[in-house]
Amino acid sequence: MSRVIAIANQKGGVGKTTTSINLGASLAAAEMKTLLIDCDPQANASSGLGLRKDPRRQSLYHLFLGEASIEDLIQATELDGLDLVPSDRNLVGAAVELFSLDRREFRLKDAIQPILARYDFVLLDCPPSLDILTVNALTAAASLLIPIQCEYFALEGVSEMLDTLIRIRRNLNPELEVEGFVLTMYDERTKLSRQVVQDLRDYFGSQVFKTVIPRN
Repeated sequence: MSRVIAIANQKGGVGKTTTSINLGASLAAAEMKTLLIDCDPQANASSGLGLRKDPRRQSLYHLFLGEASIEDLIQATELDGLDLVPSDRNLVGAAVELFSLDRREFRLKDAIQPILARYDFVLLDCPPSLDILTVNALTAAASLLIPIQCEYFALEGVSEMLDTLIRIRRNLNPELEVEGFVLTMYDERTKLSRQVVQDLRDYFGSQVFKTVIPRN
């Protein structure tokens, strides 16, 4: 059975998609069969893995509406061992169209069950907002990986994300854990970056990964 990890932070521009792509590629390189599901209507993970825009191609949007199965959507990437379920801009409308459907928060969790045995890891790249797409990802995931930009408002974004985590645990997914915090866009030349890293390590301890991703 695969490990399902959501990469999420309600703050935009913190490196969620970059983290998702590079983590997926690294796991595949380590011979771990990996599936990356692009849950963001911006579809940057899809384009970042080489998928060109194609209005005829089905995407996660069609899965949410019950018009396609997960097997229909899986695309091979140029990296051996890394597959992709693409997104597209139609996913913006999912929040409205899912409103009247049964188990709307569990659509992704229910859909991926048939393919979990095929993969060691399933990564869910989330949009920078708490909408039905992020809720579906957090409901489907076993754990939450939170990228944090080493800048001024980082702690504020983390606080909002942890509030969301508590609500998801209470109402939808009581087993959701924090996989860890990954520090991104670190600039060792600035006192602010160093202070953010120190504050997060002081507060969250071993939950902050040792690896720090520099701005370059």
